[in-house]
Amino acid sequence: MSRIVIDGLTKTFGETVALDDVSFEVPEGEFVIVLGVSGSGKSTLLRSMCGLTAPTEGEILLDGEPMVAPRPEVAMIFQQHNIIGDLSAYSNALSGGVHRSGFLTSVLQLQDTAEKHRALEALDTVGLLDEAEQKARRMSGGQQQRVGIARALVQRPDVLLADEPVASLDPGSAQGVMRYLRDASEERGLTTFCSLHQVNIARKFGQRFIGLRDGKKVFDGYRDELTIDVVDEIYGDIDTEGMFVDTEATRSADSEEVPP
Repeated sequence: MSRIVIDGLTKTFGETVALDDVSFEVPEGEFVIVLGVSGSGKSTLLRSMCGLTAPTEGEILLDGEPMVAPRPEVAMIFQQHNIIGDLSAYSNALSGGVHRSGFLTSVLQLQDTAEKHRALEALDTVGLLDEAEQKARRMSGGQQQRVGIARALVQRPDVLLADEPVASLDPGSAQGVMRYLRDASEERGLTTFCSLHQVNIARKFGQRFIGLRDGKKVFDGYRDELTIDVVDEIYGDIDTEGMFVDTEATRSADSEEVPP
């Protein structure tokens, strides 16, 4: 059985069609990158998959069960991090388990030892254990996004969704965040969806790619199938000449270990 089944997913906002009859299946443990320009339907797809946006038509099945509301086994990482700047990296990560401990226990940080260990382990997974007590607002954008990944991991999901997690980062930081995201997914056997617009980074880290254009699925395949012609079909009139070429910063980041 596929971990995720999307069947005829359509979402409209008034006269605007954000998703138009999108269907696909994803087995357990696959790392999928969703490509497309801004407004192509990427965020709507991910928000529908985590239960934050209700489909107009069609359905989403997770392990054979309809996805009609947020569920703890599906975690979401947002583009703008959504972490609390005045809290430490550790406190932000620890809040990922609020559905188990309850709101008041989470606010007062009265979680049991096992839960606190999960937060530290998650920070270690994303290379931030030594920064656990650092206030989030004093961290770089890449570090903040890694805190967001750690918080999602503390949720102990089976499915991880990341909506443009590196959109505002420089190429080196973007590669670092994507490497931690991929490695955490592989280590924990997660089924992961990540929306991106940078094709060069997508090709480096993705296993499978789904291309959206004007709310329609125009591509579903693997790295060797993601050709220039396919990219042109996904991105339309946008200049894609440099999308397969790493910048100097990207090449440099790729040749070095990701710093803690």
